[in-house]
Amino acid sequence: MLDKIREEAPIHKTPGNFWVLSRHADVLAVLRDKTSSADSLNVAEGKEPIGLDSATRSERSDLIAADGGDQRPFLFRDPPDHTRLRGLVQRAFTPRRIAELTPFITDVARSTIARHLDAGPIDAVQEIAFALPVAVICEMLAIPKGDHESFQHHSALLARGLDPDFMLSDADRSERDEALMHFVLYFSALVDERRKAPGDDLLSALVAARDGEDALSEGELLSTAILLLVAGHETTMNLISGSMLALSGDLGAQRDLRERGVDRAAVDELLRFVSPVQLTGRTLLADQTVGDETLEAGSFVMLLLAAANRDPAAFERPATLDLTRDPNPQIGFGFGLHHCLGSPLARLEAQVVLDELLAMTSSFDVVGETPYRPNVVLRGLAELPVELRS
Repeated sequence: MLDKIREEAPIHKTPGNFWVLSRHADVLAVLRDKTSSADSLNVAEGKEPIGLDSATRSERSDLIAADGGDQRPFLFRDPPDHTRLRGLVQRAFTPRRIAELTPFITDVARSTIARHLDAGPIDAVQEIAFALPVAVICEMLAIPKGDHESFQHHSALLARGLDPDFMLSDADRSERDEALMHFVLYFSALVDERRKAPGDDLLSALVAARDGEDALSEGELLSTAILLLVAGHETTMNLISGSMLALSGDLGAQRDLRERGVDRAAVDELLRFVSPVQLTGRTLLADQTVGDETLEAGSFVMLLLAAANRDPAAFERPATLDLTRDPNPQIGFGFGLHHCLGSPLARLEAQVVLDELLAMTSSFDVVGETPYRPNVVLRGLAELPVELRS
């Protein structure tokens, strides 16, 4: 489907009143342009996509709270707020802090895989792909272990809720809102605990910023914590499970990686091939010329990252998994101002779990159907039945 869109209508305006771009060069041009806004409230009147009607815009405007703080996650905001909030969180994702997590990630990966060796079929989405990244982000936020499993259901509802509104049913939107309220209440209680007994964790650091000199509203504190929890495992879960599926049917690739180890080139290629984040959106603050089209200021543009990652103009043999691909200008983590904050951590998690999986098994085989969740933005497997053999 993505190939068809890219080949037949690489730049087009849909009946839903938004533009769609699918070629690598075009997607990259919009992501690079400083007049591309991540804030959908900048869509001009009359240029709203279907699903972003006046009621929806009003609901989103209401998220600008009575305490004067915009409660939306910084993912959907522009400078200077985006710069301020991202800067606070960036301190937890420095190379030094990520390196300090390596022993923990390795221990979790090894113990998780060992528990399922020669134990018959397991669902690798649940038992491996979800278990590792949620353990890591909960370690960073110092979330009690007993709460980890309870996150999966509500996190999945929030992830589904990231899809364009016109693709969601009333039930989907209601469940998204309920999940959001669940996390607001949960983190409100946890924030109160950290105020009384702060620790050396990311949530305590955000609480200190809220209560200290850094300008951080209560709403921003909660939305940032929720964003870190959900983004910290949903996309990595999809990358790990999608990578396992891709490698399960490629014995040559498995053999190669067992010999040389999973390196950055391999992770980048798996990221390109799987594309856990299928698309993103931007609102244009000024006219932009893309290809032969002029996209007007105030328009909303949907950028098909997954289509760009399979563009033959940017990648030789794009449908082939080439773990030594060089160069590899994949844009699975986005590009520019909103390039994924957690990309170093996601790379490390994928590298470690795949390295350990290949080192500890002689083979891992898919033994059943591999359905995908209905999500469009955060695309991932619903189940991955595999057998791990030592």
